[in-house]
Amino acid sequence: MNFRSVTMTMAAAAVGLFGLTGAAQAEGQFIPNLVYKTGPYAPSGTPTAHGFADYLAMVNHRDGGINGVEIIYEECETGYKTDRGVECYDRVKNQHGGATVINPWSTGITYALIEKATADKIPLLSMGYGRTSAADGRVFPYVFNFPSTYWNQMTAVIKYIAEQEGGYDKLKGQNLGFIYLDHPYGKEPIPTLDILAEKYGFTYDKYPVPPAAMTEQKSIWLQVRRARPAYMIMWGWGAMNSTAINEASNVKYPMEKFIGNWWAAAEPDVIPAGDGAIGYKGATFNGVGTDFKVYEDINALYDAGKGSWNREEIGGVLYSRGMAAAAYVVEAIRTAQAEYGNRVITGEEMRWGMENLDVTDARIEELGMTGLMPPVSITCDNHEGQNPAIKIQQWNGKEWEIKTDWIKADTALTRPLIEQDAEQYAKESSITPRSCS
Repeated sequence: MNFRSVTMTMAAAAVGLFGLTGAAQAEGQFIPNLVYKTGPYAPSGTPTAHGFADYLAMVNHRDGGINGVEIIYEECETGYKTDRGVECYDRVKNQHGGATVINPWSTGITYALIEKATADKIPLLSMGYGRTSAADGRVFPYVFNFPSTYWNQMTAVIKYIAEQEGGYDKLKGQNLGFIYLDHPYGKEPIPTLDILAEKYGFTYDKYPVPPAAMTEQKSIWLQVRRARPAYMIMWGWGAMNSTAINEASNVKYPMEKFIGNWWAAAEPDVIPAGDGAIGYKGATFNGVGTDFKVYEDINALYDAGKGSWNREEIGGVLYSRGMAAAAYVVEAIRTAQAEYGNRVITGEEMRWGMENLDVTDARIEELGMTGLMPPVSITCDNHEGQNPAIKIQQWNGKEWEIKTDWIKADTALTRPLIEQDAEQYAKESSITPRSCS
């Protein structure tokens, strides 16, 4: 695979990491990736990017590409900044015959690219992040956010808390805390949390963390200590997460009552707090560790000197999530090839492949990824998938332990909200929703 790293100060920086020839670079399925391996979010962005890159490299190394079509991979460094993300998109979208799909890896960047990508007919995969109402494919034909969205994740987290307390009725009169990055990403689930609070009779306090002061949370946690919320929910990212966990430990907040979302529950979030992080919980939709059959092929990739990272660092939560994202991309390309032929797929054809994606448990087993990624089934009008759910994992001081089975989201509550928000977006943008019948 041709691996490229493009920074905002270089037009292109090609690195022949996987040893392909110039001829191979000119022909293939181009999959760019918007990454952030630098800046305050790098601890989270780096493993995700390497998991994504390694899976694609493994497909090239093991299979010679996707049904004979080699993958061309290129990274563009955004620093998690929206303006740089837009510049990266504009830079890579037409290279190598055109981008197949774009992974923004940022809610802010995703929002900024929706109209551009739709006009360019390039699908966006915002896997478990981005604009929740983009799940309505009638209004957002080129945006996909499977296997779950922030709104549905919040309903599942509240469901878990209710189960811990003995039922939804036990939430009435309780006060929770919500600490979040003061950024489009962190604010995304607030409307859903407001509805859940009204429905079940609880209240909650908001604790916004400015992006410019993620490591300065002492005053926030002193407020938490005074308020003594029954549970704390965190929607954090990057350095914010480890700081919050450390400060929570300092004020003796009970870790088993502190629950992060799926972007606030990885190794870089807990390791800096040492033993103070023991008991901390987080949502997840993917497995963790290297005890999956697919790692036989990943290890073979590293044995051949074609891995993108340090072998001892693979297998974490976010590395695994990057692998899962790449696996979904590859399966969508296979789906499109079954319709259009085993050749390079265009962005418009990739949209069809993603809308007809059906990754079953049986297929996941064939991929050697059982337990590493959930099944998804996508349709024209539902770009999130049919059964969004989470598991809760807990940090034991050495590794994450899965503590629950799948906790299904309350889609009966969220789907009308998704359609309502999508309808409002369509009106504001003068969009006529397409028919999916």
